[in-house]
Amino acid sequence: MFDGKTVLITGGTGSFGRCCVRTLLERYKLKRLIVFSRDELKQYEMQQVFKAPQMRYFLGDIRDADRLSQAMRGVDYVIHAAALKQVPAAEYNPMEFIKTNINGAENVVKAAIENGVKKVIALSTDKAVNPINLYGATKMVMEKLIVAANNIAGGLQSRFAVVRYGNVIGSRGSVVPLFKKLVAEGTKELPVTDPRMTRFWISVQEGVDFVLKNFARMQGGEVFVPKIPSMRITDLVKSFGEDLKMKIIGIRPGEKLHELMIPAEASHLTLEFTDFYLIQPPIHTFGKPDYQHLPTGEVGRQVVEGFEYRSDTNPVFLTVEELRRLGAE
Repeated sequence: MFDGKTVLITGGTGSFGRCCVRTLLERYKLKRLIVFSRDELKQYEMQQVFKAPQMRYFLGDIRDADRLSQAMRGVDYVIHAAALKQVPAAEYNPMEFIKTNINGAENVVKAAIENGVKKVIALSTDKAVNPINLYGATKMVMEKLIVAANNIAGGLQSRFAVVRYGNVIGSRGSVVPLFKKLVAEGTKELPVTDPRMTRFWISVQEGVDFVLKNFARMQGGEVFVPKIPSMRITDLVKSFGEDLKMKIIGIRPGEKLHELMIPAEASHLTLEFTDFYLIQPPIHTFGKPDYQHLPTGEVGRQVVEGFEYRSDTNPVFLTVEELRRLGAE
């Protein structure tokens, strides 16, 4: 569906953006592929790797509505990946996260509608569910903005959806690169906030593939949640070496022991498909789509009342060996 089309990725120089650019260039014959981000050094470095004639690099911040609207001229599809993401940083710098994650998302919606963008998928996180930290709260509001955008667009062609998933293996600022660095420096112990901690775990490539598939599935207003494994922090430490010890440093500001991707309160809205869940919007969206029967031919079924999708009760956990293999990639 991307052949001959123009795609824009906000935050396109991040871990997700780089993987998404490579994937789109390898699989499709795009008309244009636009990377929109504010870091000129990362854009310069990316230009040395991705030199295809359809590539375009736009310097800009999603806080700047005019620049964002300019970048979306003639764009068919938008992947909204730009965000501030570090949980502790959000607790100390709340207004900065609000400006980027909430106000920036509003600008994405307005620019997409103004320019007749066909479809927008915004990236979210398990931390948006029942949030206890500022970062999660901003992503929860972002999700609400994206869902409501379908009514704002009304009879215009723009449609909006959300993809929500867990921790991304090896992304910048995540625990795997930190552990790798410490092990390379010869450490005998790794810092762990709490040994009971569990997390949902997904690779960057799996995240990219899931997002791209959902452009064909979406009708507007959905939150797509992939079925992915969980991991125990104690198993992650073992994957770096059975002789390594844990240094318990305590829960960080705004951190949870376990993550929640679908709360029980949303079970009445949740449909289960073969390898993902779809959370229907709690409000009526324009056109009243049939979310149980997708344009791809996939058919979902209603989950049981009270169903939850939690990292600690997830039926699938990664083994130490699987974590070791993933960490080496």
